[in-house]
Amino acid sequence: MCREVSVVKVLVTGAAGFIGSTTAELLLSKGHEVVAVDNLASGRAKNVPVGATFVEGDCGDEELIRSIGTVDACVHFAARIEPGESMKYPEVFFANNVASTLRLLQTLIELEVPRFVFSSSCAVYGDQTEMPIDEMRSINPQSPYGQSKRMVEEAMSWLVSCGRVRTASMRYFNAAGGTLSHPERHDPEIHLIPIALDAAAGRRSHLEIYGDDYPTPDGTCIRDYIHVSDLAEAHVLAISALEVHAELVLNLGSGVGYSNREIVACVKEVTGVDFEVRFTGRRPGDPAAAVASNGRARDVLGWRLEHSELETIVRDAWIAYQSMGK
Repeated sequence: MCREVSVVKVLVTGAAGFIGSTTAELLLSKGHEVVAVDNLASGRAKNVPVGATFVEGDCGDEELIRSIGTVDACVHFAARIEPGESMKYPEVFFANNVASTLRLLQTLIELEVPRFVFSSSCAVYGDQTEMPIDEMRSINPQSPYGQSKRMVEEAMSWLVSCGRVRTASMRYFNAAGGTLSHPERHDPEIHLIPIALDAAAGRRSHLEIYGDDYPTPDGTCIRDYIHVSDLAEAHVLAISALEVHAELVLNLGSGVGYSNREIVACVKEVTGVDFEVRFTGRRPGDPAAAVASNGRARDVLGWRLEHSELETIVRDAWIAYQSMGK
């Protein structure tokens, strides 16, 4: 179990996004200084928490990163995250998720930044049949998105072995929930819970579910949902853990899987709205199931889930959604 240490200054990339902004705010609440970098391609400047120093630009811009100066750690969220989109435009994902990240890492190493916490993904595991998935499972990405995360992880491992930096790969499953300050909102929106909330609010005529013929109990995909607040806490704890560990690979999930049908049923129950659901064909790159074994993260970080019961996730997402005034 790690102990919390004093961190003077943390660079957070993708800090105008859903998870990055939530993590930046948590760091500030713990007394740390935060430099928030985001190119606003998908993030929103108003998401950056008050108290953070905001620098607009690309994390792969070496001159921009050098202008920030040395920091004690970097938590790197900036990335394209749409597996289906990556099947259409893989070159965009490799350029953004791999090339930009490696430029960032090179610059940070030159600045002698000792710790790097990387927002990875369960997508590196690909289509697995045994659940839950632990960190020792073989990895076999089924999309360029998952492959882009794998490529960065492999580069990081070499950097660690050569003594250049200490790294944590945070392989998280489905981030969800939200807070009043940081609701989940993407453009375009690709995540099931916020899309279902759109349908409940009457902003979509119906909800589409991709595939009802998967080898699962009800035919729909099974996913492990984790509250963004719990996710943020794990990233903050990982900064401290890297004082003890040179390299960490950790699954971040609740350890419980829910099917798409179960998620829809929960959204209808929480919102009190019965909306139309339509089933369509499978989406390329989607595995049938992905559920985390989170024991290592709990043991190493001393991490405890406080918000990741499904009803809590959906209720918090609905409250945050309503606060946006969409």
